[in-house]
Amino acid sequence: MLVVGLTGGIGAGKSTVARMFAARGVEVFEADEVAHRLLEPGQPALKAVARAFGSDILGADGRLDRAALRRRVFAEPKARKRLEGIVHPLVYAELARLVLGAAGSYCVLSVPLLLETGRRRFVDRLLVVDCPESLQIERVVRRSGLRPEEVRAIMAAQVSRSERLAAADDVIVNAADTAGLEAEVDALHRRYSLLAAA
Repeated sequence: MLVVGLTGGIGAGKSTVARMFAARGVEVFEADEVAHRLLEPGQPALKAVARAFGSDILGADGRLDRAALRRRVFAEPKARKRLEGIVHPLVYAELARLVLGAAGSYCVLSVPLLLETGRRRFVDRLLVVDCPESLQIERVVRRSGLRPEEVRAIMAAQVSRSERLAAADDVIVNAADTAGLEAEVDALHRRYSLLAAA
């Protein structure tokens, strides 16, 4: 099975592209969704994160207070590394399990931090969704309510746009209309289907 890694900076449009592949019958596995499941109450990952960062990152209902954790992680680089050391191995183990059970000729792994975690070898092809940084900031502010400086801090913690593009096997530019984006996904879907059959 061909494994396509889908990545891009925050707000680039990875989720939109992932939905388009899914609409074409491709199995898409989202690392963020896996991480959210692993951080639900009662899950070992949440317990480990609470041990590492303290119970003040938990709400009264025992759920992760993502805003509190985000503030801590982006304020202190060592905290981010500590969090990644707990969560990322569990996420990649679950993604590997999902790939083994996947049907079809290829699947897509949507992993925002694929390059940052040094897991490029985890996929056969790397598809990067790209757009201008100003558009990334605008999209994230609009959808999440974060302030522009908070978005810039998140972007600063990610691989640079130029590094991401240099690592890519394929690039989708998501700066215009949906029809153009659909056409790019169609072309890649055909290409990946052919590569998987070879």
